[in-house]
Amino acid sequence: MGVRSLGYLRLESDDLGKWKAFGADFLGLMPVEGGDAESLSFRMDDHPARIVVSAGARSAMTALGFEVLDERELARLAADVEKAGIKVTAGTEAEAAERRVTGFVRFDDPGGNPVELYYGTVLDHVPVHTPLVSKFVTGDMGFGHAIVSAEDARTTFEFYVGVLGFVERNTMRSPAGTTWFMGCNARHHTLGVTPMPGPGRLLHFMVEGATLDDVGRALDRAAEYEVPMMHSLGKHTNDHMVSFYVWSPENYAVEFGWNGLKVPEPVPVYEITDGAFWGHRFTPPPQPAG
Repeated sequence: MGVRSLGYLRLESDDLGKWKAFGADFLGLMPVEGGDAESLSFRMDDHPARIVVSAGARSAMTALGFEVLDERELARLAADVEKAGIKVTAGTEAEAAERRVTGFVRFDDPGGNPVELYYGTVLDHVPVHTPLVSKFVTGDMGFGHAIVSAEDARTTFEFYVGVLGFVERNTMRSPAGTTWFMGCNARHHTLGVTPMPGPGRLLHFMVEGATLDDVGRALDRAAEYEVPMMHSLGKHTNDHMVSFYVWSPENYAVEFGWNGLKVPEPVPVYEITDGAFWGHRFTPPPQPAG
């Protein structure tokens, strides 16, 4: 059965002040009290915090959290990961309580990206409040998608498809090599893997609003709060999403989109030769002062 959705991201940042404004004032997420009072926790739906940002000496992803069906599925997948030659560690009860899940395991994928598989989301039944966004598109599709890097992208892609149960959706070639886009539910893609030297790392994540107005208002907020633009408004060729990208405080590419393609049934894989039908003009990341 495999992974069901992207459930959460856990990050470390050397500037929590900027992330507090970025997550709440720009993205429109709901700040909440999390399991760790020293970290920033953000909700977007009835799930516990979808994004948790902790203080760190450097900016990095500490967990890409994928939801699985139940305890038995977690055990089966953990055993399959071990059979693939990757060490798996069970999370402690205290760590599970902090994540508001019943149980989880952690490991590094073949590219070096930190992964957590979890089951049994612990709901507090407090209604989510996101007044800046009409609604985020989540549910059984999870909170959005993420793109990570790997030095050997093909091996990492084959791990996600062959071990964790992802489905290949499309590819895109560049001078650096092939990028693979994969799904695990009706959202066109939940994960992408792109080749890049060095240890794997988070490059990009996406949140999806329910209306085009949500995107337009987010564009207005980006201008109001001087959030640096990465890609102008445009429409993707693979998932047909209308979106724009900004640079996060640590220069992740963060996409705010609408009307992404749904793929409820298996379809043949395909290759794209351009990322956008229109728009998505690129602006380099801001340079450090001095």
